[in-house]
Amino acid sequence: MQKNAALESAFIAGISSDIGRELAARLVTEGTKVVGTQRTKSADIPRAHLIDCDIASKESLSSVASAYQSSGSAPWDLYVSSIGTLDPIGPFTEVDTDAWRQSVEVNCIRQLELLKALYPLRRKGMAHVAFFAGAGTNGPAPGYSAYAASKIFLIKMCELLHAENEDINCFIIGPGIVRTKIHVQTLDAGERAGSNFERIRGFLVSGDPGVSHDRIYKCLRWCVEAGRDTVGGRNISLVGDVWDTRGSELAGALRQNPDAFRLRRQANDLLR
Repeated sequence: MQKNAALESAFIAGISSDIGRELAARLVTEGTKVVGTQRTKSADIPRAHLIDCDIASKESLSSVASAYQSSGSAPWDLYVSSIGTLDPIGPFTEVDTDAWRQSVEVNCIRQLELLKALYPLRRKGMAHVAFFAGAGTNGPAPGYSAYAASKIFLIKMCELLHAENEDINCFIIGPGIVRTKIHVQTLDAGERAGSNFERIRGFLVSGDPGVSHDRIYKCLRWCVEAGRDTVGGRNISLVGDVWDTRGSELAGALRQNPDAFRLRRQANDLLR
């Protein structure tokens, strides 16, 4: 691994999200030049350059690359996409089709378009790309079909981007449950959220801190330092994998198993 790999410049799509803001603050503290997009002028991140961008708008999206160049930042070493919406929540057959389609666009397609636009501005040699996975990766997430399907889309795209581009270390992290404002959407959905409504409401009132932003940042750094040959194209579970306690051992095992932590059918040899 590259211990304490230097990151001169980072781009964060969705810097005004809770996770985006916290990652930016930690990167800035380490001396990284940070540029990020905000949908509304709500981010308060000292020493970070903010670009207004509503990712749901193609017109807004198209101006980000030129704005990044105008910021005077060096080519980015790290690209982080921290954008997401749970809406529309409810059974697929009952939610508004246009809202469902727009959710898929925001949760994956537009994020990939933004990466494509920023790709020419990356650090030549090796740059790192991080997405975040979510509910529905390992089982159904009833009522959250647009969000869950989008995350599966991103998991596969990380594998494809890894296979197609030898100069990027592209990975996706499943952070577990984090105390962020996204949970308000579940509370607002009420019974449309099914059993997840009580689960989330119970979590929010329990005092359980959930996964800390420090752990998210440490997992991100581990993936950067582990490098492309170890985590490239893979889905890393922050709470389920031993990156923090047996990181070297895990890295070695991943390098020995090219199919691990990817989107694969299980029991392919059943009855063969």
